[in-house]
Amino acid sequence: MIDEKVDQLLQELQITNPERYELVQAARNAIYSVVPNATERVMYGGFMFSGDAQFCGVFAYREHVSVEFGRGCDLPDPRGVLEGSGKLRRHIRLVSIADITGKFLEQYVDAAYRNSKLT
Repeated sequence: MIDEKVDQLLQELQITNPERYELVQAARNAIYSVVPNATERVMYGGFMFSGDAQFCGVFAYREHVSVEFGRGCDLPDPRGVLEGSGKLRRHIRLVSIADITGKFLEQYVDAAYRNSKLT
C-alpha cells in the first residue's frame, strides 16, 4: 500500500520533471529489490526508506537524483562511488538510469540496510 504523501510527491515530480521522475522510480525499484519489506515516507522533500531503522533516502534535484545514506561514513566503498565529505552522510549521484547499475546502487543499499540493523 502506497503512502498518500509518497503518491502525491511522485505525481508532482512526474508533472514538473518527467526525466527525474523516471530516475526516482528506477532508484525506488532498486531499493525495493534489495529490501522488499522497506517502508517509505516523505521527509525532507524526498523519500526516506526504513527497515528497523532508516537506511537511505532518494531526493530529486533539477539535474540529478541523489540516493543519500545518513551513516554513509560507515559504508564500505570498494567501487569509489560514494560522494560527500561531511562527518556522517554520503550519497550516490544518479544522472541516468544506467547509473543505478553502473554505480552498484543495490550493493550500497544492501550495505546501508545491514548497517541500520546494527545500530
